[in-house]
Amino acid sequence: MSASLAALYPPLVKRTTLIVRDAERSLRFYRDVLGLTVWYDDQIELSGVGLAAGKRGDRTRLVILKAVDPVVGMIGLLEFTEPRLPAPAPRRRLGIGDIVFVMQGKDVAAVRDRAVAFGATIHAEPHGFQVRGADGRMLSMTSLSLWDPDDYFIEYNERHEAALT
Repeated sequence: MSASLAALYPPLVKRTTLIVRDAERSLRFYRDVLGLTVWYDDQIELSGVGLAAGKRGDRTRLVILKAVDPVVGMIGLLEFTEPRLPAPAPRRRLGIGDIVFVMQGKDVAAVRDRAVAFGATIHAEPHGFQVRGADGRMLSMTSLSLWDPDDYFIEYNERHEAALT
């Protein structure tokens, strides 16, 4: 997209929808562990046209969760209820075609504790790291890496403000 076209029609990523085994279980994880809130929850019968999964007449449940922004950064949880989709093989390494959710919030230690209580798999315990930001300044964070109930990978960061000098 050219710069002038992007100015007229700026792209906006509103939501990423995850196909999940059990929407209720995934809802508990994203709401109770990570702190998102429910924006939408309904049953949908597929038309068989737009989604590259399922077929006309299949029944699904779609739950859309939001973070702070009321429009962008939402996560959809789509469960095929009739018929059910076969469960994929478990994974513990990422590869081409996989996604990494990068989330930012407060109290990464409490998120870790809730995730463990939920039964989530922790890939890397909370650890400090620094990375150069887009403006060239170094950013300091504590990060937790974990897998959600359907093996989607999440990097949960708590950003630390630089000390004023």
